[in-house]
Amino acid sequence: MVVTSLLGIIFAAPNLLSREQADHLPSWLQPVSLGLDLQGGSYLLLEVDTGYVVREQLTSLVESVRTLLRKEKIKYSDLGAKGDQVSLRIIEAADREKAREMLRKLDPDAGLEARDDGAMVLKYSEEAVRRRKLSAVEQSLEIVRRRIDELGTREPSIQRQGEDRVVVQLPGVKDPDRIKSLLGKTAKLTFHLLDDTTSAEEASKGRVPPGSMLLPSAEREHGMPEGYVVRKRVDVGGDMLVDSKATYSDGRPVVSFRFNAAGAKKFGDTTRESSGKFLAIVLDDKVISAPRINEPILGGSGIISGNFTVAQAQDLSLLLRAGALPAPLQVLEERTVGPDLGADSIRAGTVASLLGLALVIVLMIAIYGTLGLLADLSLMLNLVLLLASLSFLGATLTLPGIAGIVLTMGMAVDANVLIYERMREEQRNGRTVMSAMQAGYDRAFATIFDAHVTTLVAGGLLFQFGTGPVRGFAVTLSLGLLASLFTAVLVNRMLVFSWVRWRRLKTLPLS
Repeated sequence: MVVTSLLGIIFAAPNLLSREQADHLPSWLQPVSLGLDLQGGSYLLLEVDTGYVVREQLTSLVESVRTLLRKEKIKYSDLGAKGDQVSLRIIEAADREKAREMLRKLDPDAGLEARDDGAMVLKYSEEAVRRRKLSAVEQSLEIVRRRIDELGTREPSIQRQGEDRVVVQLPGVKDPDRIKSLLGKTAKLTFHLLDDTTSAEEASKGRVPPGSMLLPSAEREHGMPEGYVVRKRVDVGGDMLVDSKATYSDGRPVVSFRFNAAGAKKFGDTTRESSGKFLAIVLDDKVISAPRINEPILGGSGIISGNFTVAQAQDLSLLLRAGALPAPLQVLEERTVGPDLGADSIRAGTVASLLGLALVIVLMIAIYGTLGLLADLSLMLNLVLLLASLSFLGATLTLPGIAGIVLTMGMAVDANVLIYERMREEQRNGRTVMSAMQAGYDRAFATIFDAHVTTLVAGGLLFQFGTGPVRGFAVTLSLGLLASLFTAVLVNRMLVFSWVRWRRLKTLPLS
């Protein structure tokens, strides 16, 4: 009990220091972090474009079908994605059965419908689509967390909301524009060979060869075309990157990158087989640059150059390190909480807590005298243990959390009231001092335990099904209740028994 109390004081002590002083302490001994509503910051509600995931899935399926049929030299027509399915027609009747067998094995999640005239339709099941969407949301959540962590933001809160939304709370971040810019970029990096059979001018008039696409330039510098015709097939994907850094080349900011072993081999094979051709570096469907492949690049690394500023190069390298989002994110709601509002909330919460604490202390002393003072000492230790628990767990204190602390004070002192009233009844029934105290604690414990457990269950449900501020309230309430059981039943009991033995009282001052 003494050890627990001392640890509580140690972990609560950093809350008396300023943030600058606390930064010099070990990471495990830090003050309670304040939430967005207390210290100000930015709030963003993002939505994952799950429809994009389905479209990308169908586009990938189209390319897989095209590659497979060309490899087997099977003639086809009308291949394309329409709505939620991929359709095509096999021209030669002799090839239709072979094509059906190959397409059935192409993707286990895609069901095949084939007609006698050679028309075929590939369609994903509802369960497969649901799984892909769910995976995209979970992956987006993880990548958003990585990108925010790379910025060094203190105590960010990143949570999923509903089926396809992500809530981002950034305490202390007053300008969310850079955050929105970083989160709004898919950062999908791919390498494609240019299609040298058609110019961008011809493609812009609608004459794009099958298997190719017209992409705009990310920067329209002098001498750089407004668009490029690139092969749809991805020669090397950005998912094979293991590192990227902002650096300099010829005095200009660039981004260096490095592939893993598989990516390095693929990149080396592509540059070896395509010597003399142009390789387009594509980021979020825009061509950053398209250098000529003069010789094979076998080291698995390279640089991305462009008209970058230092900040843009740093942001791009951060995005590539964190990974590409599986789908674009849309900002549905944005709020910025100023520090003045947070300071007002802290001031109001502090005044409410201190006023409530003062009234409880005065009331307990007025009714129970010295025993009330001992109960007040237990209550103070309860607050210290609660603050220590929040600091140790790295929990974030919000305005509803302060309300939970105030409620906890009432619950904690209520336990002492039950004990003292029970002791008073036992003394009136003729018991001795020690016997009355023992009976008071023993018989009041069941009521105190039941009340705390039922409230803990409610707190657990609030934490499980609530979000944001509701969870903050549930955390402080639950931790406060656990601390209350410790201080009211154990600490207060020790104080009361020690005081009675020291004073050698014959009767309790309760009658």
